[in-house]
Amino acid sequence: MTNLIRLSSVLLCVIMANTNVFSQVKLKIEINNLYSSKGHVLVDFRDENDQAIKGISKAISNKKCVIIVNNLKPGKYAFRYFHDENDNKKIDKYWIGAPKEGFGFSNDVMGLFGPPEFEDTIFEVKENTTIKSKAFTIRL
Repeated sequence: MTNLIRLSSVLLCVIMANTNVFSQVKLKIEINNLYSSKGHVLVDFRDENDQAIKGISKAISNKKCVIIVNNLKPGKYAFRYFHDENDNKKIDKYWIGAPKEGFGFSNDVMGLFGPPEFEDTIFEVKENTTIKSKAFTIRL
């Protein structure tokens, strides 16, 4: 009987120690500084290997957009987004190639003449996390 109790205690400790491996977390992305409340924010959410996980479209309220990604495994991720003000599902550009609509990347990184390096956008999620990002808009 005592051996059974010890074995049960050991198994319980092993199971509790490994619950982090199977746990799911929630990621909340708050995008602020949007130019207007028109349209939607379109998000391209990726894993650390630059593989698409999901595309997300979310409405805007008070020039802010909040995106919730549930049931996420702890790990490294990245995202990029744009503010599709006219809901045409593409980022509109000026004749010089610069985006007319707001955009941004995880870690709020920017490239010098184009998008930043993917590696610079990677962040780690270990537990329920909130990330705040400021949209960048070019107005000519």
